[in-house]
Amino acid sequence: QVQLVESGGGLVQAGGSLRLSCAASGRTLDIYITGWFRQAPGQEREFVAGVSWSGGSTNYADSVKGRFTISRDNAKNTVYLQMNNLKPEDTAVYYCAADSGPLGYLSDFRRYRYWGQGTQVTVSS
Repeated sequence: QVQLVESGGGLVQAGGSLRLSCAASGRTLDIYITGWFRQAPGQEREFVAGVSWSGGSTNYADSVKGRFTISRDNAKNTVYLQMNNLKPEDTAVYYCAADSGPLGYLSDFRRYRYWGQGTQVTVSS
């Protein structure tokens, strides 16, 4: 089993920045891909960004390219999501997810077995 704990959410004005963290514990050697997803009220969970645990391959949703950066610190078993130039439409609960699946699963939330509890990000206009 893998446990994931997110932190770093909060309230920020449009144009501001936040950094989310996702700390993994347990059988972290099972992790190959890690992703950030978000879900706004009444909407489906959507992919934000993903990274391979060892190789550093990354992928981003078009809506966040150039504003968000995903990174990982293997020594700390932690994945980060740096969010800059935040917009009101970025408001959502952000979830960290991990799985042993291949890179082809990176942006598909249905492929991930392990999920954090979520952290709220609210961007005011």
